[in-house]
Amino acid sequence: MSNIEEFPASSRRLTEFEALTAAAPSVLDAIPGAVYLCDQDGWLVRYNSEAAELWGQNPSVGDTRHRFCGSHALFLPDGTPLAHDVCPMAIAVFAGTSTRNAEVVMERPDGSRFTALVNIRALKDHDGRIQGAINCFQDISAHKELEETIKQKNDDLEDFFENSAIGLHIVGGDGIIQRANKAELALLGYTADEYVGRHIVEFHVDAPVIGDILHKLSCGEKLDRYPARLRAKDGSIKQVLITSNSRFEDGKFISTRCFTTDVTDLREAEMARRESDDRLAATYDAATIGIAEADQDGRLLRVNDALCRMLGRSREELLNMTFFDYTQEADRQEDGALYARQIAGEIDNYALRKRAMRPDGTTVYLDVYSSSVLDAAGGFRYGVRVLQDVTAAKLLADRIRESEQHLRDLLEALPAAVYTTDATGRITFFNNAAIEMSGRTPQIGDMWCVTWRLYNTNGTLLPHDQCPMAVALKENRAVRGAEAIAERPDGTRIPFIPYPTPLHDAEGRLIGAINMLVDITERKQAENRQRLLIDELNHRVKNTLATLQSLAGQTARHADSLEDFSDRFEARLLALSRAHDLLTRRHWEGAFLDALAGEVLSAMAGNAARQVEIDGPVVDLDSRTALSLTMVLNELATNAIKYGALSSQAGMLSLSWRLEEGSERHPKLILDWRERGGPPVAPPTRRGNGSRLMERCIERDLGGELDLAYEPLGVVCRMSFATGAGQV
Repeated sequence: MSNIEEFPASSRRLTEFEALTAAAPSVLDAIPGAVYLCDQDGWLVRYNSEAAELWGQNPSVGDTRHRFCGSHALFLPDGTPLAHDVCPMAIAVFAGTSTRNAEVVMERPDGSRFTALVNIRALKDHDGRIQGAINCFQDISAHKELEETIKQKNDDLEDFFENSAIGLHIVGGDGIIQRANKAELALLGYTADEYVGRHIVEFHVDAPVIGDILHKLSCGEKLDRYPARLRAKDGSIKQVLITSNSRFEDGKFISTRCFTTDVTDLREAEMARRESDDRLAATYDAATIGIAEADQDGRLLRVNDALCRMLGRSREELLNMTFFDYTQEADRQEDGALYARQIAGEIDNYALRKRAMRPDGTTVYLDVYSSSVLDAAGGFRYGVRVLQDVTAAKLLADRIRESEQHLRDLLEALPAAVYTTDATGRITFFNNAAIEMSGRTPQIGDMWCVTWRLYNTNGTLLPHDQCPMAVALKENRAVRGAEAIAERPDGTRIPFIPYPTPLHDAEGRLIGAINMLVDITERKQAENRQRLLIDELNHRVKNTLATLQSLAGQTARHADSLEDFSDRFEARLLALSRAHDLLTRRHWEGAFLDALAGEVLSAMAGNAARQVEIDGPVVDLDSRTALSLTMVLNELATNAIKYGALSSQAGMLSLSWRLEEGSERHPKLILDWRERGGPPVAPPTRRGNGSRLMERCIERDLGGELDLAYEPLGVVCRMSFATGAGQV
């Protein structure tokens, strides 16, 4: 309302206050608006009918209950009570201060309130003394309600834009970013100052791609899930889909509205924010994801075309449904419970995956992102739901899981221990061979290795955080050529070769590692056996050479001629050779006595082998005992063939043995050689080389006893020695 100007002075020089109080009531009623006057003490002296109507009462002039204002009560715009004696009228009466276009809330006797716009001026006499004041006011409640509605709408639009779960930015016709919401900034890791005001080209990895995008938009083309790569602040690359259209005014390209959907982790989401009804409509049209608004009962208030296509239903059909109606029954309870919590304000938003039914009976998998639009008081107004059809992604994920299961089955089938970890070294998988090798069942989440305890090949303890797998992850490289020893909880140790290999994603980022532990116990045992065999071979060669030297010396000293020496030495070499052959077949780990006796006697007896009887228990001889006993049996057999029982067809030879309890835990072996049925036997006139050789083999080499008797019926020889005495 315009300011109140001074009334012209009357011919009788009346003051303004006097003129107004003397005026007829119709004069005040003619003023457009509510008007009332107070005297210099603040008492109500005049008011018009519009003032009485707004006050909801007709106060009596001069009534001491109505001072400074005829309303029942006064309040400031924020609801704070305002005492009458400090209201703007009181200030004007006492201080002469005018009030222009101030807002005051007046309450009527029935409790209803309205907002009044007041203009107050003090009325003075010709000498400047305050005689009273006049207040012209009007009801602006409707105007205030309109302002509140506009503010609420703007707040909703701002909230929709800033708090959208989908990245959203606006780019001007010059390519400069004008606005970006929180989701956009969070996606790329920039602050608003670092992002807004810069050219959009700076954030695209591929220059040809952004060039094509800007060209299409400037020509009025729409972008539908256009693939692009954006560079985040931390240097990482974000794979996104861009959906956008352009805004033109009078044929001029003004700006673009762009949705940025992050599909790096197959979670696509878009949400629009509207600055005006037109922008929101354009956002709905440009979006390729489903967008819907729902009331607190879940009834759909607004849907876009993408949602209609997604669900295979018309807009009219969806607007007569709740979002529970197209949800599969098994998924309704979860969605309903979360939506109820969102309405109650317990959660701001939620996301879930559910199944929806199309009219044709097919099932579509939806990723739902639900958020709330609140009123000024923080109460729930309606829900905004962004829906993404992830049926293809779900099927792909199912195939990936099947492929992963197939890979797990393959890893389980491997005979080698295999396990995997994440990038931090925590175990994520292990096969049965890993359990068998480690002697325990590892726990998912254990660090670095499935083994219980590790050692270096020199026997020193190897901490798990320094094992080859830890090195591979920390240095991001495969480790080859290492060896280690795993100790089981029962104390047994397993030497193994690890093959830790880092694993990377499509962008080359380290996501974990796989390790195969190859048990080399048998190889180590073979190496040890090989070393032992080499040592044994060296020892055997020396012993064999010493034996040959001794045989040659003894044979030469007692030979009658060179021919005699040759025959005897050759026979003894053949006996030694047969013993070596027998031992070699058992890798020089010894020989069984029955096999050794049969080998020596059957070879020497030839056709007379049927005249030989061999009998005795199973006895396993060590290699040295076998060699010595072979030489003795060879001498006895040679004598029997030349002069004894095997020299005639009527003779018989028996070799028997038995075991008796000996000393120092070594059983005593007793062998009896007995000839009968051959030519009469007479003791030799001199002690021969053969006797000396037998005595050396049994008594000196084996520490046993040899008793040789030339009885008339045939030679009898008893040999006894400890079975372990000849071990080397």
